[in-house]
Amino acid sequence: MSNVDPASATEPHQSVRLPPRPSVEVISALLAELAPLLGERITTATGVREQHGHDESWHHPAAPDAVCFPHSTEEVSAVVKACARLSVPVIPYGVGTSIEGQVIAEHGGLCVDLSAMNQIIKVRPEDMDATVQPGVTRTQLNTDLRATGLFFSVDPGADASMGGMASTRASGTNTVRYGTIRENVLSLTVVMPDGRIVRTGSRARKSAAGYDLTHLMIGAEGTLGIITELTVKLHGLPEAISSATVAFEDVAGAVNTVIASIQYGIPMARIELLDALSMQAVNQFSKLDYAEKPTLFLEFHGTHTGVREQAEALAELCGEFGGSDFAWATQEEDRQKLWQARHDAAYAARQLRPGMEFLATDICVPISKLAECIEATEQDVQESGLVAPLLGHVGDGNFHLVVVIDRNSDDEITNLKAFNARLVQRALQAGGTCTGEHGIGMGKRGYMADEHGEALNVMRAIKMALDPQGIMNPGKMV
Repeated sequence: MSNVDPASATEPHQSVRLPPRPSVEVISALLAELAPLLGERITTATGVREQHGHDESWHHPAAPDAVCFPHSTEEVSAVVKACARLSVPVIPYGVGTSIEGQVIAEHGGLCVDLSAMNQIIKVRPEDMDATVQPGVTRTQLNTDLRATGLFFSVDPGADASMGGMASTRASGTNTVRYGTIRENVLSLTVVMPDGRIVRTGSRARKSAAGYDLTHLMIGAEGTLGIITELTVKLHGLPEAISSATVAFEDVAGAVNTVIASIQYGIPMARIELLDALSMQAVNQFSKLDYAEKPTLFLEFHGTHTGVREQAEALAELCGEFGGSDFAWATQEEDRQKLWQARHDAAYAARQLRPGMEFLATDICVPISKLAECIEATEQDVQESGLVAPLLGHVGDGNFHLVVVIDRNSDDEITNLKAFNARLVQRALQAGGTCTGEHGIGMGKRGYMADEHGEALNVMRAIKMALDPQGIMNPGKMV
């Protein structure tokens, strides 16, 4: 098992071609070619470039040489064709909420900001699907859907764009019931590295026709093309929703409750875990008064009768594993307050050490290995002396650590690197993955060989076949 630092960039695999950093002359030629098409929607202004040179991650920013704002698939195609002719790197950009450095322009080039492509093209209530441009955010889509009785289920916490969510294979709190973005995309329109426009899949709910190009592009992090249109599944708003929190004396009790609930088939919509330190941070940040113990945040969707039966079944299980201090929230305002506190947990963690930075990382393991993996990780946190609240979507075996760190302390950085390496190694040895939802980007590309073995060479071959110049988001993932 290699000891690669997921908190900083590592050298990309040399078998995948990297384009040269474009010269001033090359960027000038690109601007001259695209100016008639884009006008003021392409810029080299320092402030705009710097804004697009970072995301929400720990990684050091790196600004692109220029930024453009296309309005259509055809404009994206023209932009990519020009970049391909001049071998200029292309970095797709949504709203910049990724947390593994996916949008950082470490090789320079042109950032293609898709935020202006934010039209909801068509909603089809009878088919329970919608077609949208990539700059549409999940909140925008769900606001538009209110009158239909439908909703889009993927909720990663941040108000991410649909194109960004597909590109990073996002999931979130609703995944245990409704699935990740992978299960909720039917078809895509993609601009390929040579500028061709390709439509993958169809609106049919299943197909046996050809290679599954839709799911090849989902999670590719912009390394194989730029998503310019998505058709996504919608779900019916449940008749009844009930949320609750329940505290435990230890993490093992909370996790074992989750495992038992899944094995017994209790159909919960959300099952979230926050450890005692996370609850302390949430209380301080959100001005709440929860018990500062390992706590499950729960939500049930269904009919009024079904929700009541699910809640009663889970309450009985919680009691068997030491759960107490149930607090129910059935009113919309109370539920929103509860889940906002959960979504703010990462930012709340920073308040545990004011003025410090944080590294958010995640792993995912088979549900049967979850309890031992979390217990071992918490022991590791204690022994390392790190301030690292643990939280996660434990209903699908995915948990996160928010490590609050002094970036100017060499000792803390060394400690963090070693801790991260052990965390990923623990997940892989359990049959899991180095990331359940954050993606690879710059931060975890050094673990791809350990996780995938020879399959990584297949990924590299796909990358080189589709993008022989290596211009699409170079240095990321493979």
